[in-house]
Amino acid sequence: MLFIDGKWRLGEGEPFTSTNPANDQTVWRGAAASAADVGEAFAAAKSALSAWSVKSVEERSHVLRAFAEVVRLKRDELAAAISAEVGKPRWDAASEVDATIGKIDVTIDAHLRRRAVETIDLKGRLGRTWYRPLGVVAVYGPFNFPAHIANGQIVPALLAGNSVLFKPSELTPHVAELMTKYWGDAGLPPGVLNLLQGAAPTGRLIAEHPDLRGLFFTGSLPTGLKLRETLVHRPEVLLALELGGNNPLVVMEPDQSLASLDQVIQSAFITSGQRCTCVRRLILVGECERFLAALREQTAQIVVNSADANPEPFMGPLIHAAAVNRILSEQRRLVEGGAVAVLPSKRLAEGAAFLSPGLIDVTSCKSRSDEEMFGPLLQVIRVDDFDAAIAEANDTRFGLVAGLLGGDREDFERFRREVSAGLVNWNVPTTGASGRLPFGGIGWSGNYRPAGYFATDFCSVPVAGLAPSDDLPRSDA
Repeated sequence: MLFIDGKWRLGEGEPFTSTNPANDQTVWRGAAASAADVGEAFAAAKSALSAWSVKSVEERSHVLRAFAEVVRLKRDELAAAISAEVGKPRWDAASEVDATIGKIDVTIDAHLRRRAVETIDLKGRLGRTWYRPLGVVAVYGPFNFPAHIANGQIVPALLAGNSVLFKPSELTPHVAELMTKYWGDAGLPPGVLNLLQGAAPTGRLIAEHPDLRGLFFTGSLPTGLKLRETLVHRPEVLLALELGGNNPLVVMEPDQSLASLDQVIQSAFITSGQRCTCVRRLILVGECERFLAALREQTAQIVVNSADANPEPFMGPLIHAAAVNRILSEQRRLVEGGAVAVLPSKRLAEGAAFLSPGLIDVTSCKSRSDEEMFGPLLQVIRVDDFDAAIAEANDTRFGLVAGLLGGDREDFERFRREVSAGLVNWNVPTTGASGRLPFGGIGWSGNYRPAGYFATDFCSVPVAGLAPSDDLPRSDA
């Protein structure tokens, strides 16, 4: 179903379904938005914009907090939907729902703190900054966090006074439909949030519409580049991109750091390796045989199963069988290029989308590629010293997250200064970023627009004003 101007309706575009990756059962059935649907959604959003944007921050915050309360009451329902459509174990899906709830107060706090600009005296003139919403904006959500990441951009966009077109991943339409219902239950006025289902053709229709003023996308690099090409002659449209990474984790003196094994596991294999902050390259400095043997043993013990299995697994399936095929194909290519499969990743009997976590030593591989392998295959690289480790960490066009395990404060300070990444962690997993900090990558991981606590910044336009007296109006927006 689509949601346009406060009303549910069938899409007029191509029919499609979403399925549970654990068992291929149909979760959702519907149709994509057509050009006419997209046009009506823009008209509704544009019509609703003026009334929504002039509401006070307190009034908009009231609706946001009401949404958080609805999600809290529907926690089990939403977690079950995430498990069914993404394949996440229930504990992982529940943590996503909790993050979705927590995002509300964090965003309101960030908005108020980062909008606290007072009137200033400029030698006889008075200056002030106001913030104007962008207008009608679009949020393209990813499949791996269909509730949390999508709302991580919807929430600040709404709080800043924008109206929103929400196009979720075509792999998670059911979760998006539930969330949109929750926004309606929270009292969001008609037209302020419109749901448009569909795949790339729907995304193109939205991106090409002349009334679009902002587009927030989380997903793959190829799609991000296509969106940039689409909007290259549209300077009036703000494009915020978060495009993943080929993330490094450096372990100093690994054989002396066996206590850090759990942090490697959490960094590489949580959510079946389908987090953009997951480690793809494990860089081991110095002697590492004991560490690698222990990591192999612990990785081999990871339980992979469906969300409703008992006991509950650590990993569920990948999003679909094609994702498994890509990981296995890349593993074969690396082995043919000289890599050594320390623990081969294998398709499991539980189903076509189930894959065991793998470790592959690519130190001597001649065919390594700088791509994001979105799944549970961790590349191991051995180096002799910290200089070589930093060089390896920076041997990527991406720059989302990097981590250091071990070393002292001086080592970390050097690592933080020299490694090119938007998030740099020390002695903690690379996954699980805090909503009270900026989030976003540099290089090919995005376009230098940090989300997280700073997301409110790219949801509005600062407007400066000067006057000869204290007659400048104040604003709480």
